[in-house]
Amino acid sequence: MAIDLKKTDVVIVGLGAVGGVAALPLVRAGLDVIGLEAGTWLSPRDFAPDELRNNFRGWPQSAQKANGEIPTHRPNASSPYSPRLPIHPMMNAVGGTSLHYWAQSWRLNPWDFKVVSEATRRYGAARIPKGSTVEDWPFGLEELEPYYDKVEYEVGISGQAGNVNGVIDKRGNIFEGPRGRDYPMPALAGSEFTERMGAAARKLGWHPFPGPAAVNSQYYDNRPGCLYHGFCNRGGCHIHAKNSTAVSTIPKALATGRFTVVTQAIVTSVAVDEGSGRVRGVVYLKGGEEYVQPADVVLLAGYTYENVRLLLLSKSKPFANGLANNGGQVGRHYITHHTGATLAALFPFDLNNWYGLPAQGVAVDNWADDNFDHSGLDFIGGGNLWVYSDRRPIGAASMSTFGEAPTWGSNWKAFIKENADRWNLAYLQKTTLPYEDNVLDLDPSMKDSLGFPVIRITADNKDNEKRLGAFIQDKMAQWFMEAGAIAVERGPMGTMGPSTHAYGGTRMGDNRETNVVDRYGFAHEVPNLGILGASVMGTSGAHNPTLTAQALAWRTAEHLTKNWKAIAN
Repeated sequence: MAIDLKKTDVVIVGLGAVGGVAALPLVRAGLDVIGLEAGTWLSPRDFAPDELRNNFRGWPQSAQKANGEIPTHRPNASSPYSPRLPIHPMMNAVGGTSLHYWAQSWRLNPWDFKVVSEATRRYGAARIPKGSTVEDWPFGLEELEPYYDKVEYEVGISGQAGNVNGVIDKRGNIFEGPRGRDYPMPALAGSEFTERMGAAARKLGWHPFPGPAAVNSQYYDNRPGCLYHGFCNRGGCHIHAKNSTAVSTIPKALATGRFTVVTQAIVTSVAVDEGSGRVRGVVYLKGGEEYVQPADVVLLAGYTYENVRLLLLSKSKPFANGLANNGGQVGRHYITHHTGATLAALFPFDLNNWYGLPAQGVAVDNWADDNFDHSGLDFIGGGNLWVYSDRRPIGAASMSTFGEAPTWGSNWKAFIKENADRWNLAYLQKTTLPYEDNVLDLDPSMKDSLGFPVIRITADNKDNEKRLGAFIQDKMAQWFMEAGAIAVERGPMGTMGPSTHAYGGTRMGDNRETNVVDRYGFAHEVPNLGILGASVMGTSGAHNPTLTAQALAWRTAEHLTKNWKAIAN
């Protein structure tokens, strides 16, 4: 028999990057909030610089619910399944994947909010790819900018602004939309390699700039600056210089006395009042017991796959096909960043990249979004060019031999010994659009340890994304060669399997016929159910989703506090 708990104002499911942010404005407004997290608290002792544990064994020190529910994938409905990943790209813990992510913290650019109207205005309606379900956001960058600012200062973001109230600073990203003020901290220090790449970009007439990062570049918020010791690729920070929500917003929320964190709580369904169709709380498992946590408002703050999965699993008389899914929109408009089509380069000299972190890099946005004329091209959108420090032993030994040596034996060993610090792999994030046949649903046969079906991804890159990928590879090759590379190697286009940059499935928009949540993140069909995270985003842009998802989460929480009676009653 389930144990009924005392009712609270708000229950948040998931305390990662977005749930850990949303809690703060809620409790500051005087609401009582309970946060349910499937993982545990982790301490600095859990953040040893261990590439094998962090990158290949999936964080065994945390309760890995995620690793028991890795999504399946097939490129399309008639294709065989792709090989299943050995570990989930995300993790469970208080702070979630913000503990171990690269910490790049980008804003979207203005074009990303109005892809349809801007592409149509500039190139004609025919340039929207056939089969794409892309829509303009229900608001523009100017609406989200104040929330970007709140998160940047509460979490702690280092960077160099390129556009403060319309004043352009060439040290930053000259293509970014206007911001109200500079970052709270200066950008992370460059390295010999990033300085070389920046100089090469300027020789090409491009505009390089340091990327923004949720990493302290100096003492901030009672936490020290980064030591640049490395191991930040899927690694936590033992000095708390990486600004996960576990060390930034969550402690501030706890300090109010109105926030309660419940760890190792696996939410299995959202409870619905069958008379009104409103949610009335959540059901979760902990320590072998089942609990019902009643709440006036439920906020789902899991990752994209888990938000969609929990909605589809939460069936009831009012919602026979899953919660908030009477319109059939849950799981639709799914996208991931097109992060295939990588570009590797070999240099004739050491790059000295054994120290540093993936967020310590140099970017070029000349070819992102619609920052260049697409009139003579056969795609829309663009890509962010990004090179960075960070090299670990296993990763270094996994390098390509660029056709210069075999892939095993003594000649391979000699090649690796000489060239392990002479190569770089560019991380290229590219615009990806949603399409009618790129969807998420429940797998009909694969289940987790509790017997619940996992998410099935049916999605692949389309012609627009493939053409864009080849174009961005060419630009990255040009940049590397200008910096002194002697060989480049193009990675395959790839497909759209499980990703750390997954969007859609609970898209946000004013039209309830094509979207799950309204412009404030509350379900069209269930007014006291809010959804947080990149699952509400309808476009990806060419940059990481985390900061945008966090800004949206703050905006949803603030809207709730200002409209409490209308939403909660």
